[in-house]
Amino acid sequence: MLTFTEEHEMFRTTVRDVVRNEIDPHCDEWEHTGDFPAHQLFKRLGDLGLIGVEYDAEMGGGAADHVYTMILGEEMGRCASLGVAMAFAVQTDMATPSLHEFGSPELKEQFLRPAIAGDMVTSVAVSEPDAGSDVAALRTRAVRDGDEWVINGSKMWITNGTQADWLCLLCRTSDEGGYRGMSQIVVPTSTPGFTVSRKLDKLGMRASDTAELVFEDVRVPVANTIGEIGRGFQQQMSQFQNERMIASYQMVGAIELALERTAAYLQERQAFGAPLAANQYLQYELADVAADLDMLRHHNWAAVAKYQRGEDMTREATVAKLKAARIARRMADLAVQFHGGMGYVEENWPARFFRDTRLWSIGGGADEVMLRTLARMNGILPG
Repeated sequence: MLTFTEEHEMFRTTVRDVVRNEIDPHCDEWEHTGDFPAHQLFKRLGDLGLIGVEYDAEMGGGAADHVYTMILGEEMGRCASLGVAMAFAVQTDMATPSLHEFGSPELKEQFLRPAIAGDMVTSVAVSEPDAGSDVAALRTRAVRDGDEWVINGSKMWITNGTQADWLCLLCRTSDEGGYRGMSQIVVPTSTPGFTVSRKLDKLGMRASDTAELVFEDVRVPVANTIGEIGRGFQQQMSQFQNERMIASYQMVGAIELALERTAAYLQERQAFGAPLAANQYLQYELADVAADLDMLRHHNWAAVAKYQRGEDMTREATVAKLKAARIARRMADLAVQFHGGMGYVEENWPARFFRDTRLWSIGGGADEVMLRTLARMNGILPG
């Protein structure tokens, strides 16, 4: 069982107020325009100490425990635009963990410190047109030329891709196939040869810019390599655990808020002479989701405890990613159904919630990849 201090609860209140007062009022506009001002918003959040809450104090981080990260994720999950919430999570838990853990002091000073401050927007560039969940299939390559890497290839589905100042790029740096011979490299997007080939038009997460990126003889110093050359895959797998847990933390907040709003609507909406909430079936369906949410929340707590003890949490992160996405999808479907026609129009929140939550079963490792991982861990996978 986790212990929540008064400081933890004060932090939760702070983040909830920031989301409610400084983000939510703009979300409709950002959803409509298909973008949000990442530099402006991240700078504000950086000034409030909400980026890098666990990172070293000498880099401008908060040097806090992982409970703060969980709380930050839950409260950002209550954001009116999950696209903005996810874009922020890319900055905090998807593009920067490897740099913090494995980067050289010089690399941290140049790229991590301004990311924590919100002065730079960053992104993680792993997926490719033919290599999404199958990371071993990626083809983008960096060839060494003296003290420089020369990078060629493309990346797909890159969140913050049109606004990022630098990328945490995973690419091949040797001829070894499969999982071997990859490295993580910091690539400033101002480097000649780098282009955003297109911004993707998505079903949901519309306030979050997602891009296809192209690298044509992009030259960066070999010193921009994060950690060891050839250890990029292993480092990225570690970074994926942060990504999957922040996704689960966010879904706890998102599902919780959706339950509250749906229950309130059922109390207000009259049909056949009584509130919709008088219908036992509707009560039981929401109660079942509430029970699943409790299970997910306590699973997350167990994962946080293992993380803080320095233990491997791969299984916990895999289960959390799988179940959080599936519970969110169920809640989204019920929210639309129970709101009826009002849930199907874009002017009301269930429609956006329905579209946005669908990504959680795809991005960061599809449900099928999570199931395959669990099958292997349980000895179910043959061979």
